[in-house]
Amino acid sequence: MNVIFMGTPVFAEVILKALAGKHRVTAVVTQPDKPSGRGHKTQPPPVKQLALSLGVPALQPEKVRQRVFYSALETYGADVFVVAAYGKILPKTVLDMPRLGCVNVHASLLPKYRGAAPIQRAIMAGETVTGVTIMRMDEGIDTGDIIRRERVEIGPGETYGSLVNRLAQTGAGALLEALDDLEAGKAVFEKQADSDSSYAPMITGETCVIDWDKPGAAIINLIRALNPEPGAVAPLEGFKVWKAEPFPYAHSHKNPLPGEIINGDKRGLAVKTADGAILITEMQAKGGKKMPAADYLRGHNMPAGWRI
Repeated sequence: MNVIFMGTPVFAEVILKALAGKHRVTAVVTQPDKPSGRGHKTQPPPVKQLALSLGVPALQPEKVRQRVFYSALETYGADVFVVAAYGKILPKTVLDMPRLGCVNVHASLLPKYRGAAPIQRAIMAGETVTGVTIMRMDEGIDTGDIIRRERVEIGPGETYGSLVNRLAQTGAGALLEALDDLEAGKAVFEKQADSDSSYAPMITGETCVIDWDKPGAAIINLIRALNPEPGAVAPLEGFKVWKAEPFPYAHSHKNPLPGEIINGDKRGLAVKTADGAILITEMQAKGGKKMPAADYLRGHNMPAGWRI
């Protein structure tokens, strides 16, 4: 089957690799190259890098609502378009183009967590189960009919970095099975229950700022959800927090406020939260490297009572 694949990050790269092993990927559509890293050098997205290594042409339109883009897609004569974390909303003209339609690999159990950041938002919410949905796309945001769903458990303390890879692997397998069903005319389409839906908006700079007035579990979940990127940020000091765990805290006469340091030692940096405290065990200064909190404290004076 001839396929055009649309995707951008590592999640999509894993799926593209599996797809190319079974079907003929005639072209890839991905986001334009963007500055990345400390030097802000322009870098191609992971999907483009893989496409080039496979000898597959990569299209990187700035806008998808253009006749020149439509014409480019039509030249490849694809039977189906497969979309996975592309990052742009496709117009009806594109959705109606392939004979088998457009199929999306979405990293949640739809209709829960529709939107741009389903994996991160599930971790932030303290979910213990998520999954992958293969759906036939329509003009809504992740509202299309479901073809296949696969559940995936979220491990205790699991980060976005580890979960996204497991979901991508699961999604790749589910996608190949769904494409087999589509090609054979055996696919069963299930309408989504809109009443059970929830939304997973994109991650912004504001999302990343730690709110010490929240319970410790919620703060730890935020840190997990933003590891390995973009990282949770201490609002006053500006350093990033990469790992943290619950910290047993007994109230004292000093009665620290949320965001105040309780103590710092070889175990890490203990910080007051709304309902207790957490222990930061890995952190990163602005422009610095990730390091154990104990190493960070050797070069930074952060006494008890200091607000971060």
